[in-house]
Amino acid sequence: MMNQTLIMGFLLMRFAENWMLSRMHAVLFSLIYIVAMSENLIIIILIIFDQHLHTPMYFFLKHLSFLDMCLISATVPKSILNSISITDSISFLGCVFQLFVVVLLAGSEIGILTAMSYDRYVAICCPLHYEAVMSRGSCVQLMAMSWFNGGVLGILYSVGTFSLNFCGSNNIHQFFCDVPALLKLTCSKEHATISVSVAIGVCYAFSCLICIVVSYVYIFFTVLKIPSGQGRSKAFSTCLPHLIVVSMFLVTGAVAYLKPDSDVSSILDLLISVFYSVVPSALNPIIYCLRNKDIKSAVGKVFVGC
Repeated sequence: MMNQTLIMGFLLMRFAENWMLSRMHAVLFSLIYIVAMSENLIIIILIIFDQHLHTPMYFFLKHLSFLDMCLISATVPKSILNSISITDSISFLGCVFQLFVVVLLAGSEIGILTAMSYDRYVAICCPLHYEAVMSRGSCVQLMAMSWFNGGVLGILYSVGTFSLNFCGSNNIHQFFCDVPALLKLTCSKEHATISVSVAIGVCYAFSCLICIVVSYVYIFFTVLKIPSGQGRSKAFSTCLPHLIVVSMFLVTGAVAYLKPDSDVSSILDLLISVFYSVVPSALNPIIYCLRNKDIKSAVGKVFVGC
């Protein structure tokens, strides 16, 4: 048996061994990365420079965009580099850091999405108390709590995973260091530490999901009481994008972490990981801005000057 401290590094999995397919993957991921970074950076710039967007909803959206930029930067550049180079290696400490950052950002994003659902609940169900409840201080506290929870999960998952013994192959069947893929390489029979960490993560995600569901149950009942069709449409237009983002992020993450263990890694595992670590960063800005008149107006003011 080989102790994990003797392992100097790991080998990440490529999407394709064929030279041409490998280059196509690099080009595709490069395009997705550039688009995601550009979209989220534009949203951050708009919210910073347009005074009309200095509201709690856009405060959280700005931080969500920042999280998306960091999340895609934690995995995609390394995958692109591996596709165009002759090495797939990542150092042991690099793998530890990547796992910590990915879990930290994913956990923080779940918290931010929960805070955004609460913001919509207060705005639609308790509009007269909105400014008092969603004050600047309250928004900062919710954001800080999201980062703190993500950091705690990152530490738990990193310590839990790399306290195990690794032996045999050091080939990670994933394009970044992720818990399910790393657990397949361990020769430790007892996974108590990481099992507890995963259980805490599941409880955290499930509690956030419950809060989101409860918020939207109240929101939908309130919206249905609005006599004006235009008012209902406006309320739904601010809520539906958030529901789509939450559903896509939580469902794909749950499938990746809770699906039954299998010794055989498939392309499906890679696709699922892409859907919760790469795709949201590129799609979130589009989903939130597609029908958002405030964002469209801000584009005209900030970039066009009209």
